[in-house]
Amino acid sequence: MIQFGEQPKPAPGPGEVLVRLHTSGVNPSDWKTRRGGGNRPLFAPLIIPHSDGAGVIEAVGEGVPAARIGERVWTWNAQWKRACGTAAEYVALPSAQAVSLPDAVSFAEGACLGIPAFTAMQAVRLAQPAPGMRVLVPGGAGSVGHYAIQMLKRREVEVIATVSSLRKAEHAAMAGADHVINYRDEDVAARVEAITHGQGVDRVLEVDLTGNARNYSQILGPGASVVVYGTTGAESVMPSVALMQKSISLKFFMIYDISARDRQEALDELNSLLDQNGLQHTVGRTLRLDQTALAHELLESGDVMGNVILSIAQEEHGT
Repeated sequence: MIQFGEQPKPAPGPGEVLVRLHTSGVNPSDWKTRRGGGNRPLFAPLIIPHSDGAGVIEAVGEGVPAARIGERVWTWNAQWKRACGTAAEYVALPSAQAVSLPDAVSFAEGACLGIPAFTAMQAVRLAQPAPGMRVLVPGGAGSVGHYAIQMLKRREVEVIATVSSLRKAEHAAMAGADHVINYRDEDVAARVEAITHGQGVDRVLEVDLTGNARNYSQILGPGASVVVYGTTGAESVMPSVALMQKSISLKFFMIYDISARDRQEALDELNSLLDQNGLQHTVGRTLRLDQTALAHELLESGDVMGNVILSIAQEEHGT
């Protein structure tokens, strides 16, 4: 159950910063975790949800330069293995998890970065696409997929995206997708075969392994690789013999728990794109902090295209 109420203002510990939040980003993992999914049990009697957010550093703990006070930042992993996330006026978290936010990027856009943009960046980097390759992005209008398309086009690849509606097809095309397949009306495998002249794709950035693996024998070319960042089921059935015969590789990752090296390299590239104002951000719906329960319901329904953001009004901070 989600309840709106008052909690003591947190204080930054050693190595931490206190962020006065302007926005909080809601992600599918937030409502799934609340319902006990993803092998992530609720481990504390009181949990303030959400990993993503943006705001201004108000105070710093021991060992953190005072120069960080007043800095605009976005957050990642705020509620990963911690009870208190960003669905609040303030959050205290390790200094490294509050990343400088360029002035050209709004607080609402900053709350889209921690899971969606970071996941897209890690998936693209693991895929290692070379110019001229063909890459399939299932769910190309989703928060991760939309960012991934943009990042892939910067690597000069041919992007095929799947979507579920005309409106989402337009959204994926605006991100740069070269081909868009409506999986509700079209045979995805047949369309991929036609687009690639029977050669198949070189890479897949997979949002739903359980739902899509059945098509792999038809859509993957020899030596292709699939980077899996999401699935709708605990188990998946795959055409194992066909994958073996084509020397297909699968790579799995969870953005919350990637290596420190991967985190830093992905962060460096993401920061470079933000400094260049080189990404389109999609805020699909903005709600108030006291509408957190509604935000979870909307995201669970799947009816919102883009990120769901909570706006934390300035008057709540006494300003």
